Amino acid sequence: MFDNPFDLQEKIRLGEDSFLELKEVRFAGSRVTAPHRDSLADELAAFANGRGGVCVLGIDDRTRDVLGIPLDRLDAVEDFVRQLCLDTVNPPLAPVIERLQLASLTGERLPVIRIDVSASLFVHRSPGGYLHRIGSAKREMQPDYLARLFQQRSQSRIIRFDEQAVPGATLDDLRDDLWQRFATPRSDTERQPLLDKLAMARVDADGVQRPTVAGVLMASANPRVWLPNAFIQAVAYQGNDIRPDATQPYQLDAADITGPLDQQVLAACHFVRKNMRVSATKDVGRHDLPQYDLTAVFEALVNAVAHRDYAIHGAKIRLRMFTDRLELYSPGAIPNTMTVESLPFRQAARNEAITSLLAKCTLPAADSDLTGRSAMMDKRGEGVRLILDNSERLSGHRPEYRLIDDSELCLVIPAATPVAADAG
Repeated sequence: MFDNPFDLQEKIRLGEDSFLELKEVRFAGSRVTAPHRDSLADELAAFANGRGGVCVLGIDDRTRDVLGIPLDRLDAVEDFVRQLCLDTVNPPLAPVIERLQLASLTGERLPVIRIDVSASLFVHRSPGGYLHRIGSAKREMQPDYLARLFQQRSQSRIIRFDEQAVPGATLDDLRDDLWQRFATPRSDTERQPLLDKLAMARVDADGVQRPTVAGVLMASANPRVWLPNAFIQAVAYQGNDIRPDATQPYQLDAADITGPLDQQVLAACHFVRKNMRVSATKDVGRHDLPQYDLTAVFEALVNAVAHRDYAIHGAKIRLRMFTDRLELYSPGAIPNTMTVESLPFRQAARNEAITSLLAKCTLPAADSDLTGRSAMMDKRGEGVRLILDNSERLSGHRPEYRLIDDSELCLVIPAATPVAADAG
């Protein structure tokens, strides 16, 4: 939007509209006093709730003259913008903040700050409420409009969340080797039609084909660029509980596991393998007894990345290892009419595109010991039964699913008890 300084300068001369906001910057000492923190947060959130827009700081919105920002104050203004986006808007905004020079009416080139806000996957609330842009003004959304917007930007919409186009992402953000692995001898191998058939790309409201949520999750090197919480936070603790006040280190290992979803699953399995204990008996040869059945762990992690609610901003998958148990937290309530009790007997997919891609995703030969199949996901719906039965067979205790506050599903897998002193 307004791709170069000349286009932006011409746009400023025309004045504010649905896609442009102009603000003068004033100071009291080192503190930014104008624009007001809440007012600017409202403007930026309104852009995000609509089709995006640009706010330029250092412009008189009445005369449209470039007033500029003192060079030694640019850092302070940028910090001011960044902090209000993080602290005053929920979910937080991540705009592109750019410093550039524009010509004033006298021809002098003065520093300004440009803030680019993309249309968002989420609905943002700012101090003024839920706002959207109508012409050059922001307005609070009426309840029926807000309800429709929430429906459009949530997992319950007709077009599922994982099939929504990701604002700001381009097809070039998808790595060739990652999307080409889903091509088959009978499928179209051209990028655009193949991505469309796989629901990895779709045309947005502006007529531009962009990667979908499923596309960036399965075929971009770093999905967190667009979905900051699309990762697995893994921690191995010492003991049976979290004790940050202990004299000894209470964390044995920790990692934020990122990348395409299938790589996250495998890396998380390797984290568990590395940090679990393996005991051994020598009565009749050597027999190893691991704390956890890795096939069950693999299935649990696949289910977590496949069925979590990616529309919940700020929530991530959490893997916790303790001496006596493993806990896996997945954001989102159980989809449709399923209950915790019905999980072993029924199946329902929140993310149809993601589950379909995982079912087509080949498991590397080096990780074939994790499961007896060649694909990442088995769509027959046997994963939960396998998790429960394999884990109970190993430890003698049945794993437990818990629904926390109707917003997070927790799986607790008891660890097998060591049977010998020569534990590895």
